[in-house]
Amino acid sequence: MPTMLAMAATSSTPAGMKTPDQADSLVTRYADVRGWSKRLVEGLQTEDFLLQSMPDASPAKWHLAHTTWFFETFVLAKNDPAYQPVSKDFSFLFNSYYNAVGERHPRAERGLLSRPSMDEVWNYRRETDERMAAFLTSEPATEWLSIVELGLHHEQQHQELLLTDIKHAFSRNLLKPALVTDPLATKNMKTVEARWIPFDENVVEIGHDADGSFCFDNELPRHRVFLEPFEIASRLVTCGEYLEFINDRGYERPEFWLSEGWDAVQANDWEMPLYWQETENAWHHFTLHGRQPIDLASPVCHVNLYEADAYARWKGCRLPTEAEWEHAAQIELEKETAIPQWHPQAALDDEDRQWMGHVWQWTGSQYTPYPGYRAAAGALGEYNGKFMCNQHVLRGSSCATPASHRRPTYRNFFHASKRWQFTGIRLARSC
Repeated sequence: MPTMLAMAATSSTPAGMKTPDQADSLVTRYADVRGWSKRLVEGLQTEDFLLQSMPDASPAKWHLAHTTWFFETFVLAKNDPAYQPVSKDFSFLFNSYYNAVGERHPRAERGLLSRPSMDEVWNYRRETDERMAAFLTSEPATEWLSIVELGLHHEQQHQELLLTDIKHAFSRNLLKPALVTDPLATKNMKTVEARWIPFDENVVEIGHDADGSFCFDNELPRHRVFLEPFEIASRLVTCGEYLEFINDRGYERPEFWLSEGWDAVQANDWEMPLYWQETENAWHHFTLHGRQPIDLASPVCHVNLYEADAYARWKGCRLPTEAEWEHAAQIELEKETAIPQWHPQAALDDEDRQWMGHVWQWTGSQYTPYPGYRAAAGALGEYNGKFMCNQHVLRGSSCATPASHRRPTYRNFFHASKRWQFTGIRLARSC
C-alpha cells in the first residue's frame, strides 16, 4: 500500500493559472487537489464536457465523475455500512477498470453519456466532497488516510489526462479552440547545445526509498541494478532536430524502424509527430494555446515509442533504460530549472537538464515488476500490477503533470503506438 504523505514540491506557474501547493494537512490538500480539477475545466463550454475524440481519451465529464467515484467507492462506502450512494447507477457508469468492484460502461462509449447532466456531476462532486470533509475531520485510521492520499494522486493523474484528452478533442475541431488563453511564455529561443553526460559502470539503487513520501506500488521496492558504462544527453531532443529526421525521409526508411513500428507507419500514414502541420513552407502545431508556430528549440513531443526509437537509431544512439534514466536524474536533478507551462519549453541554458516538467521521456525498458514487487490485496491491487504486459516505461513528467505529482522514481507506462500524451525523447548511448 502506498505511504500516506505526498511528496512536497514548489514551482512557478503560467500567468492566469495557479497550481495548488503541497498542503499542510490532508484536509487542505484534498480541497486543493479537488479544486484544481475544477479550475482546469473553467475554460470549457457545456458542450465540450462530453467530447470523446477517440477510444483512448475520455470526456472531461467522465474524468470529473470517475475521480469522485474513487473516493465514494474506496473510502466513504467502505467506512459506513449504511452508506447510501448519490446514485446507484454511478458505480457502473464511472468505474474504469476495477473488475473486483463490478461491471462497467464500455470505455469507447463514454462520450455517449449525455446523462447524467453536468449539473448532476457537479452535485455528485459537491456532495462527495462534503462527506469526505466530514470523514477527514473524524480522525480516521492511518490506513484510510493512505487510501485518501492514493485517491488524490489518482486524481492528479486524471488532471493530466483531462488536459491531454481535451487537447486531442480540440485539435479535431475545425475552429482550433484554445483552452489556455495566455500566450506561450517563451518562443524562438536559441537552441542550447546538447552534451553527453558520462556515467561509469556501477551498481546503483533505483526505486522509491519509502521515506514517508508518497509513491505508487510499482515504484517499490528499492533495489540494486548493475549499469554498464553509458552516456545520456544533457537535454531533450528538440523540434528542430526532429525536423532534420523528417527532412532526411526518416518516415520513409524502414532501416530505422522496429518491425511493428514500420507496420504502424504504413497503416497510419504517419509522416510527422501528432499535431504537426506544414502549411505555406512553415511548420505549425496544435497546442493547449491553440494553433502555434513550432519553436524549433523546444522539445519535440507527441511522438510514440516507435518514433522515438527510430529517431535514436537514425542518430546512431538509443533510448536510455529506465534504470539509466533514474540514476542520471537523481544525480543531475539539482540542475533542474524547468518553468511549468502548458507546453514544453526550450532549455534555458546549459544547466537546464529538462528532467521534469516538459515531456514524458520514452525508455527502452518494458514495464515489468521490480524484484520483490507485490500488488496490494483487493480491488486497489488492480491499480498498476495488471498492466505490466506489452507496455513501455516513460520517465520524468510533462508540462501537464501537477508539480506535486512529479518525482524521479515515477514509472509512467503506455503502449508503444500511443502519442496523444506529452511524450518526447532523450538520447543515450553505450560506452
